[in-house]
Amino acid sequence: MKLQLSIGQASQPGRRERNEDALGWCLPDGEQLAGKGALFALADGVSGCADGKLAASSSVRAVCADYYATPETWAVAAALDRLLGAHNRWLRSQGRSLVAALSVLVLRGRRFTIAHVGDCRVYRLGRDGLGCLTQDHVWEEPSLRHVLKRALGLDAHLVADFCDGDLAVGEVYALLCDGVWNALGDLRIDEILRLHTDPQRAAAVLVEAALAAGSQDNVSALVLRVDALPAANLDDAFSRGEALLPPPLLKPGQQFEGLTVEDKLHASPSGLAYRVSDSAGRRWVLKTLPPPLAGDREAAQALLAEEWLQRRVSSPYFAEVAPQAVRSHLYYLLRWYDGETLAARAAAGPLGVADVVLTGLALCRALAVLHRLGIVHRDVKPDNIHLGRDGQLRLLDLGVAWCAGISGEALGPVGTPSFMAPQLFDGAAADAGSDLYALGVTLYWLLSGRYPYGEIEAFQRPHFGTPQPVSRYRPEVPPWLEALLAKAVDPDPARRFETAEEFRLALERGDSQPLSARRQVPWAERLSLRLWRRLALVSLLLNLLLVYLLLLG
Repeated sequence: MKLQLSIGQASQPGRRERNEDALGWCLPDGEQLAGKGALFALADGVSGCADGKLAASSSVRAVCADYYATPETWAVAAALDRLLGAHNRWLRSQGRSLVAALSVLVLRGRRFTIAHVGDCRVYRLGRDGLGCLTQDHVWEEPSLRHVLKRALGLDAHLVADFCDGDLAVGEVYALLCDGVWNALGDLRIDEILRLHTDPQRAAAVLVEAALAAGSQDNVSALVLRVDALPAANLDDAFSRGEALLPPPLLKPGQQFEGLTVEDKLHASPSGLAYRVSDSAGRRWVLKTLPPPLAGDREAAQALLAEEWLQRRVSSPYFAEVAPQAVRSHLYYLLRWYDGETLAARAAAGPLGVADVVLTGLALCRALAVLHRLGIVHRDVKPDNIHLGRDGQLRLLDLGVAWCAGISGEALGPVGTPSFMAPQLFDGAAADAGSDLYALGVTLYWLLSGRYPYGEIEAFQRPHFGTPQPVSRYRPEVPPWLEALLAKAVDPDPARRFETAEEFRLALERGDSQPLSARRQVPWAERLSLRLWRRLALVSLLLNLLLVYLLLLG
């Protein structure tokens, strides 16, 4: 089942010389409808400005075109916010006053999202009756009720309203300009939408009724009815995938769906991984669920979501996914790369400072790719970082990654405790900042084999004080790198790096300095505070003993 809609629209100049309203919609098919949804937009150009028609029509065209160029992994509101901000800057760059009110409605999966600025309105007619889902951005003073205080092209910084909610079959949505809703009022709009169930007829009647009621403005209406909803929040492929069962336990040498099983790589209660090869001799990693999870809808969705995310990350810093094919079992394939994880490499001996810096730069680029797509990895650690024999570093395992729109709330704690940011233990949501904290801990561990706050077990309630300087374990670490790591793992999120790009830039600037050996730290400076306290206590006891002996003498 897919999203099915009935749509109607009507627009007339009314008593004006020309129509400065613009409306449009995009109802794609197939994967694009599932991934991005259907979009509806209504704009009302401000006639007192240079060219209201251009402002309105360009706004609708920009939204309809640019929204579908944004990554599927972005939340709808985030995508609309970015493209509206960009179009607002374009309107202001034209050197003349181009201003328009705009309301955008996106239906994606089983939810709707609205972006709104100005005095167009979005109404919903559902089981609870008619309701207006937007707020007019006009001045409260009665004489200024038709003067916009927020609109596209009005201010250098656009502030739009956003709201979202669940869809229901049979609901009717109406996008109306002020020439319609101001002339009719909510009661008359409710009456027309209930009486005329065909959206095209309803839109035409709304426009005609507004003109008959004496509207002096352009009149436009865009009406749609929800006829059917998809069964899943992403697409029908999720629904089909959930119905598949994991393969039985596979053994080396066994043939499975045109693949030859070579080895079992990983086995846990939540997942299985095999190394397999195809008929062309190419090696792959087959990821699936263990047989006891057959029929577990939540586990199946998690694996399908992992595959969905993996396919949308196109970068050399991530493993290639095999082309999607018809499958009779629940699994997916990732390219196999010869090499080892950084955890395995570090087990053979500590990494050099220069190697750790290069690793940090590569990981910053990898995380920047994810974060630009709105994906939070949530389990950055040496075990999930692979260095191939081709010299390429790759970030592995999106099994617990979070992405707006397909994942639930990004609440902690999720991940490996020793690499988790302090705020996650307080129930905060994982975000790009918590990934960057884990990156800082990873680099610290690669240099020292230790954690800045000690190893944290899953059952612990950790205490985050002052981290040990990494130079205590590696005296040759340069001061700039030590300061950088201290910033990366600071307990206060406000004092850490905000973006992967900022982290990378700090590494690049530091890396431009020669990685000369750190000055020889005096023995007394390397001693811990606890040891100094013990020495002071011993000294005090010896002095007391001497005083006592002198008194006896």
